[in-house]
Amino acid sequence: MTADQPKPNHFKALTGVRAIAAIMIFVYHNRKYWKDDIHPELFRFCNELNLGVQLFFVLSGFLIAKSYGSKPLQSLTHYRKYFAQRIVRIMPLYWLLLTLYYLDSGFGNYRFSLPHYLLLQGFSSTHSLDAISQSWSLTVEMTFYAFAPLMLLLLEKHLKYLLLFLIVLFATTLLLGNLWTLYNGNPDRYLVPIEFVTMSTFAGQSLLFLTGIFLAYYPKFWNQIPFSKYATVIGGIGFVLTLYVIGWFQESRVDHGTNHWQGKVLFFIVLPFFIILLFQGLMSQRTYLQQFLSSKVMVLLGNASFAFYLVHISYANLKLKSFVFFPDRNFILLWLVSIALYYGFEKPIYDWYRKKRS
Repeated sequence: MTADQPKPNHFKALTGVRAIAAIMIFVYHNRKYWKDDIHPELFRFCNELNLGVQLFFVLSGFLIAKSYGSKPLQSLTHYRKYFAQRIVRIMPLYWLLLTLYYLDSGFGNYRFSLPHYLLLQGFSSTHSLDAISQSWSLTVEMTFYAFAPLMLLLLEKHLKYLLLFLIVLFATTLLLGNLWTLYNGNPDRYLVPIEFVTMSTFAGQSLLFLTGIFLAYYPKFWNQIPFSKYATVIGGIGFVLTLYVIGWFQESRVDHGTNHWQGKVLFFIVLPFFIILLFQGLMSQRTYLQQFLSSKVMVLLGNASFAFYLVHISYANLKLKSFVFFPDRNFILLWLVSIALYYGFEKPIYDWYRKKRS
């Protein structure tokens, strides 16, 4: 069993979804500035918009499964080429911003850190938000890329092998963190505590990627469920409502529903189901939402969404604010900077590498 090949349109609507996810995360990180101007229930909803990151995770699972399957495991050479391509796609822009951060005496002050260049800080609950704070999710992504071919090979053998692997991976991650703590106190808190492992590492977030893989490997199943012709509507509304219901379990304005077991159940089980329905509908049905997300503007923003994600908070955003700051908290300006970074840096490097490989 192998995944179908990507469609010629490259899933334009799903590219538009990237822009929506990035905007969700921007609103989440700026919600505190609007807390006195919006209704408490809307603010409660905004407290959960950080889950836009999980849209990226599900989408990554789908696209990697759809594009590669287990083919990178055919040989060590195949795997090296596959992983090098993922590095070139993700890391250069991060390395650029991280280097600028360290070269700035007002921020990194030349205190270069190799673990940060290797994304190892993302495994530490103490340092995961250091430097470019949102890079913790890049650690999750790159870990998925490393394991994805093996996961897909196990799925091709049988689903039970893949599920067993993910259970063992989660247990092993917790065991390593606790053994490290017993050995020397684990001063940098790598792979502990369990809450961090569950919500901020691939071992804990693997179910989100698995959801995307299921969409790629079992497309007929999602087309044959009774309400499949309403997939876009049910998926979209269900996603928004689930975010809102997760917010019910917040105990304060600075709390998150996912900090509580009820929110985690919704997060790991209900939310991925609606994301799958939404993605399936966007790929198979012509709706107003699909047309909107497939528009040139949304595809442009979707392509620039990774750059936007890296500049919308932390070093780049703070540096930009020191020069110019608009009432929209530089929302439009940050998108313009992101588009410039995409066309002037991110895309040329990736295109150059692909031509070099061909």
